[in-house]
Amino acid sequence: MSRSPDDDARRDGDDTRRVDDPVGSQSATSTDGGRTASEPTRDPRLVEQLDHIHRIRRRRTIAGASLVAVIGFVFVQGLSATGFLDEEFQWEFFNESLRNYFPMRELPPFLDVGVYVSYIRSENLLYDPEIGGLLFRWPPQLYTFFFEELGIFAIFGEAGITLAMGVVGTILGFPLALLFGVLGSERVTPFPFNFLFRGTMSFIRSIPALVWTLIFIPLAGLGPAAATLAIAVDTIGNLGRLFVDELEEIADGPIEAMETTGASGSQTVVFGMLTQVRSSFIAWTLYILEINVRIAVTVGVYGAGGLGQVVEVQQGLLRWANVMATLLCIFLLIITVELFSQRLRARLRADEVMGWRELIFGFPRRMAESVTK
Repeated sequence: MSRSPDDDARRDGDDTRRVDDPVGSQSATSTDGGRTASEPTRDPRLVEQLDHIHRIRRRRTIAGASLVAVIGFVFVQGLSATGFLDEEFQWEFFNESLRNYFPMRELPPFLDVGVYVSYIRSENLLYDPEIGGLLFRWPPQLYTFFFEELGIFAIFGEAGITLAMGVVGTILGFPLALLFGVLGSERVTPFPFNFLFRGTMSFIRSIPALVWTLIFIPLAGLGPAAATLAIAVDTIGNLGRLFVDELEEIADGPIEAMETTGASGSQTVVFGMLTQVRSSFIAWTLYILEINVRIAVTVGVYGAGGLGQVVEVQQGLLRWANVMATLLCIFLLIITVELFSQRLRARLRADEVMGWRELIFGFPRRMAESVTK
């Protein structure tokens, strides 16, 4: 019986399908110029999974492009609402007015930093030579500096007043913040009585520090004292709430151990709870100190003294270069306080014991090490 060419081709195709397939996939044949080659077919499940990944990527791409388009649309709408797209807003005038803040030399053209330096020195923004001269005489007038002139903050001029408002406000507010924070915790005061203290702190936080300053001005007068009291009250609400959150996250083991030994409630709170959050409490206090120094600058604009008041006065006189020089002093003050706080908090996180001598006199060395890292 004769075989047709189709039968021979079909049998040859069956032979070519017999190839090794380690993943169990099927194979297909193809002819090219009389030659056959076997190609493994893809598993339908893998194909479906790959298509699913491609669909997800397309959806994310479309969603991202849509989000960018929405943000751009909202941004343009906001520019229109704030007046940036109005014809009345003149960009040329804006660029020319920048030179009022940044005085330039004619030849060669560069920023005239001497204008800033001369104003800072004339107004004693960062250093008061009269107070500082007590330390640089021979012999140094240490008793007069520390106990008669009380010059630890006064030596820094207007910046020292701003720093003092933040530091004193934090110290005054810390005890009540600690008390309200402990009593506001449900671990110490049962529900719902703890909400009396939480509600008090919420009420304090609902009123900005600037408004508290306006409240204290009739009581303490217009000056740094009113601002310091306002910062102290604001510290009670902000710092106390942070203390409450930390106490809610402590472990129960030390508390139960104190209770089983017959410790009183106050002993349990002090040795079973506060010892667990001591480092966190110090770190949060330093963080609030940074915020309070910034608040001291803000309330100073409204006559509370310090660098903020200098900005307000020079702005009223339209002396924009002096305003910029004061802003540079504010930046230097804020960044110094923040670096000091950050380095101290880093030491606390590292559980390293640091004495007060090392904290104060070793600060320049630690700062130099941080910069060179």
